[in-house]
Amino acid sequence: MSTTTTDALLKANEEYARDFKLAGLSTPPARQLAIVACMDARLNIENLAGLNTGDAHIIRNAGGVVTDDVIRSLLISHYLLGTKEWIIIEHTGCGMLTFKDEDLLTRLEQETGVVAHSPSHFHAFSNLETNLRRQIAKVRDHAWVPKEIPVRGFIYDVGTGRLREVKP
Repeated sequence: MSTTTTDALLKANEEYARDFKLAGLSTPPARQLAIVACMDARLNIENLAGLNTGDAHIIRNAGGVVTDDVIRSLLISHYLLGTKEWIIIEHTGCGMLTFKDEDLLTRLEQETGVVAHSPSHFHAFSNLETNLRRQIAKVRDHAWVPKEIPVRGFIYDVGTGRLREVKP
């Protein structure tokens, strides 16, 4: 029987649990920070931002897009768990720049033979800076987001490891 990636993960978890020392961390993030970022495997958010486990809430999805679920998480992060700063991190070479929503919907319908109602939008985009500014605006413009919370956006360069701030 071949070992799957999940089997390897479970074996690694056994090793991790043997020396586990993080049980005492508090639920609110120590640095009162929430980060929205892309799910891209090349982004190690903790390392690129100099964070430790427990320092920040990290909310990830394809493209680092501010969806209703991201807003939900940010509101819980602030109102119930005390975050006072929010940042959005997108990155160069993002896969969301490589397709159009309509093309993916068509492909999925052709390959599965099913016309699905959800998701109806994948949030693909064609310009990284423009998209990042849109995501910042979605957060800032939400009625339940306190105006005093700073919301800043950055582009992570996957070739250099550097963050560059994009002003709204």
